[in-house]
Amino acid sequence: MDWGLVLASQGIEAIINRSDTGWELIVEAGDFERAKAVLEQYRIENRGWVWKHPLAGSELVFHWGSLGWVAVIGAVYYWSTVVWPGARSAGILESRGAGAGEWWRLFTAVSLHENLPHLMSNATTGFVLLGLAMARYGAGVALLAAFLAGAAGNAADLLIYSEPHQSLGASGMVTGALGLITSQSFAFWRKYRTGTKFLMQATAGGVLILVLIGFDPGADIVAHVGGFIAGALFGFGLGHARPATLQYGVANTASMATLAALFFTTWLLALRAQ
Repeated sequence: MDWGLVLASQGIEAIINRSDTGWELIVEAGDFERAKAVLEQYRIENRGWVWKHPLAGSELVFHWGSLGWVAVIGAVYYWSTVVWPGARSAGILESRGAGAGEWWRLFTAVSLHENLPHLMSNATTGFVLLGLAMARYGAGVALLAAFLAGAAGNAADLLIYSEPHQSLGASGMVTGALGLITSQSFAFWRKYRTGTKFLMQATAGGVLILVLIGFDPGADIVAHVGGFIAGALFGFGLGHARPATLQYGVANTASMATLAALFFTTWLLALRAQ
């Protein structure tokens, strides 16, 4: 039934028939190759739906793989506070160390948290925003882009603050995911003239959410805004690619591998330099 609806959406007439060997679709001989191509593309674009589910009452799709990210930052918090407390000083963003060539602190600080409330705040917000971004761009692509956006937010700290400065937390990565979600409307805007109104609404909504979650008086506002802007720029660039190209295959696998390599390499450099 699903395949029949897919073919009908592409103007290919098909008859659903039950034979001795099971259910089948019957199409005109001249439509056979095109029908196979359409169904193959449908199969590719719908792989991984065990993780992706539509949100009831909306047109949004959520990727439950963001629970894996929550588990990772939770494990790092336990490791850096209970198992190896010295890891925090090795990985925190410290302006003097980063300025002296310890560039890896831009990345390691993203996975560290000051205390349990700090961790829970980022985990709950990041779970939602990363889940939405992963559903749109693919798990690996979205996580890598958000992680790089978090590092960019930390770099903004170094550029803006002239006094010695320390920072840690995944807030920049979380706002980076918000930037990715906000800028996905650019792809719609490029294709349709009516997309201008949608683009303005999406941008206003993204900025409003940024203010609500990122402008707390005690928060690192520079890192939050820097992460958001970087995420939005990444989303704008990724919007030029077909969603299926990002969500499955080489791009997604390579992004996940790059993220893992970057995470472990920077932490290895941090621990060796301690």
